[in-house]
Amino acid sequence: MTKTVEFYFDLGSPATYLAYTQLPKICADTNSELTYIPMLLGGVFKATGNASPAMIPAKGRYMFQDLDRYAKRYGVPLKFNPHFPINTLLLMRAVTGIQLRQPERFEAFINCLFAALWVEGANLNDPVTVAGVLSEHGFDPDEVLALTNDETVKAALKVNTETAVKRGVFGAPTIFVGNQMFFGQDRLDFVEEALT
Repeated sequence: MTKTVEFYFDLGSPATYLAYTQLPKICADTNSELTYIPMLLGGVFKATGNASPAMIPAKGRYMFQDLDRYAKRYGVPLKFNPHFPINTLLLMRAVTGIQLRQPERFEAFINCLFAALWVEGANLNDPVTVAGVLSEHGFDPDEVLALTNDETVKAALKVNTETAVKRGVFGAPTIFVGNQMFFGQDRLDFVEEALT
């Protein structure tokens, strides 16, 4: 039986970006299915009383050094985004909307946004910058903006976020293999173990 990896993610987390670069290979190597579940990290933080480690200066400095170490280990680019933290409400609604309405374009959509945030350091708090990134990758910014105002899309993101909290999620990335929960991109070896 094929195992499923449930990947709860928010684009605004650099640790999530690193996990996203590794999970497809892990799933391919273990003949597992990767399910992307967009959630709103701000909503998770609010519901759980948690906050970004970057909000504590010493911890934040360490975290970005550590993420840089992992990026080198994985052989992937990572640039600290000078506009961090990014308000991801509209972005994650857009991700949810594309997943619901244009699933065949979902991976291309998150690929361009993850790269803009964590490789190019783009200011995705700025609607003009977001529109430029989307246009450059063949997405219609007006169409995407319409998705962020769609009540079905808003409700789906809210449900994903509430479900994540009910399952014990307190941050991103969080990965489930069955009922086993793994938090952080530095737990991918345990994810792989659970799949084998």
